[in-house]
Amino acid sequence: MHDRAPQPVERHLPTDEARDLISLVRDIARRDIAPTAAEEEDAGRFPREVFTLLSDSGLLGLPYDAERGGGDQPYEVYLQVLEELAAVRLTVGLGVSVHTLACYPLAAHGTKQQCVEHLPAMLGGGLLGAYCLSEPSAGSDAASLRTRAVRDGDDWVLTGTKAWITHGGIADFCTVLARTGEDGPRGITAFLVPGDAEGLSAAAPEKKMGLKGSPTAQVHFDGVRIPDTRRIGEPGQGFAIALSALDSGRLGIAACAIGVAQAALDEAVRYATERRQFGRPIADFQGLRFMLADMATQIEAGRALYLAAARLRDAGRPFARQAAMAKLHCTDTAMRVTTDAVQILGGYGYTADFPAERYMREAKVLQIVEGTNQIQRMVIARHLAGPEER
Repeated sequence: MHDRAPQPVERHLPTDEARDLISLVRDIARRDIAPTAAEEEDAGRFPREVFTLLSDSGLLGLPYDAERGGGDQPYEVYLQVLEELAAVRLTVGLGVSVHTLACYPLAAHGTKQQCVEHLPAMLGGGLLGAYCLSEPSAGSDAASLRTRAVRDGDDWVLTGTKAWITHGGIADFCTVLARTGEDGPRGITAFLVPGDAEGLSAAAPEKKMGLKGSPTAQVHFDGVRIPDTRRIGEPGQGFAIALSALDSGRLGIAACAIGVAQAALDEAVRYATERRQFGRPIADFQGLRFMLADMATQIEAGRALYLAAARLRDAGRPFARQAAMAKLHCTDTAMRVTTDAVQILGGYGYTADFPAERYMREAKVLQIVEGTNQIQRMVIARHLAGPEER
């Protein structure tokens, strides 16, 4: 019998500190996440205690400045942490990505006073964030959102409904995009809303095909009053802030997708080298060997793509096109690889006794969140050929 247990991904990291960080993440993943991941996903349980541990370990604010409570890590390192977490449980990896996305508008566009007042708790104080952009009638066409914020003296009053919100109902703070002016993208403003604000409520979580441990829910704003000091950026600047945040967020989704794909490949290799048919391991059959080779190649290509985009970001260079490419390629790769993993396991792959079917169900949502892959193709094409004629 072959002895080919999958090995940890060999990572090329820029510093000894980054290598220690990955070792810490792997220890936490092995000790505190992996043992209960399958059971808790099946039960639809959100592991809030894991996020508390991640916060206490300095892992919820990695790409932000240390002086503001962050980890001062380049995106190149942060994304590889996400990949490690997502490979063990996507609910955790995606949750960290969404929290990081929710922190971005304030970290990038908040005033000095706002950052001093709020960021330390957001980045390292055990809080968990939600990013409230999509609405029931404004998904891919986010600029048509209807949630409205009306100025009332020194306050704003928010009314409307957000949809498909990760951490909806459990978030400690919400970054909310609301209409404050004219129709279209120029009339939108960003706000930081406390999770316990009066008038804020959440519907029952959606019943999803996968990612059952991560609550996704509509969030309702019924006359939520917040002071102007919680407005992020200038009035009307919100849509530009939202798009800028999503460029970075898409890299988080790409890294999570490669994590899920890597987990599926590892499971397929493990099974194929142990399962015997016709007197030998099924990994000896050329058809399966070629499938494994293709899966591994697609994963390595995806990892290289998201890291290349991250390095552009770290260098302060434009990276929106590369982020869209990474999100597109990595999530499509996750769908192909997880589907092939189920096929390699055969009947066992279709049962909940093995994790391959969970990986396949989870991979699907990654082609949808933070801009569907059809939207990514539109973004890429605009960079290549210019905007579409109207």
